[in-house]
Amino acid sequence: MKIDLSGKTALVTGSTSGIGHAIARGLAATGAEVVVNGRTQPKVDAAVAEIVKAVPGAKVKGVAADVSTAAGCAKLVAALPDVDILINNAGIFEPKGFFDIPDEDWTRFFEVNVMSGVRLSRAYMQGMLKRNWGRIVFISSESGLNIPKEMIHYGMSKTAQPAISRGLAELTRGTAVTVNSVLPGPTMSEGVETFVKDLARQNGESLDEAAANFVKQNRPTSLIQRFASVEEIANMVVYVSSKEASVTNGAALRAEGGIVQTIA
Repeated sequence: MKIDLSGKTALVTGSTSGIGHAIARGLAATGAEVVVNGRTQPKVDAAVAEIVKAVPGAKVKGVAADVSTAAGCAKLVAALPDVDILINNAGIFEPKGFFDIPDEDWTRFFEVNVMSGVRLSRAYMQGMLKRNWGRIVFISSESGLNIPKEMIHYGMSKTAQPAISRGLAELTRGTAVTVNSVLPGPTMSEGVETFVKDLARQNGESLDEAAANFVKQNRPTSLIQRFASVEEIANMVVYVSSKEASVTNGAALRAEGGIVQTIA
């Protein structure tokens, strides 16, 4: 299969590093014009430069805007009025015990992980419907199905995303627009690597030992028994964004290494 998204514009939020950056790089390799997004201009510029270097002939630009706020989303939409592909990837996570999570953290997680995608989908989806083609993908998590006791607020936000995705998909009936969510499992992004390094220091382990032990102890049902790479998650997202994925709509697509022990 050769995925060709030439002539399509793709926005990937939170794409200066991690899964988002891998998705942006993957979409650039298909010929799409990719828009990198992050909160600061220097990080956006650096991410754009990395993709241009990695993908010969890549069409990439960047917009610095904080999508965790309504004002930031409005700034992004003003700079980029229309897109064909919207990847709602921006998100945060933080292990914290339930009794230590203040109201402000619940609100912050909802604003960043949920409302960013709501606001941008509201801004871009009508144009997709009018043009009769578009892709919206929410980057959720297996934590939206298996709520982790060490970060229930995060799990809550990740459950909300497939619900919104499915609801929006209902609005696409009879069109060539699709809305899906992708649910990664533990993935070795830069942020997660920092988290695992902290575990390694605390337990006197190497990075590889800490990563392996985390999966065994916290995700014992994993069939792959390891962290995924950011590229492995990006591969799924690039496919769902493609013309070839025309009949995949309203789905919650798992890329979590078999952690969730259900068929559907």
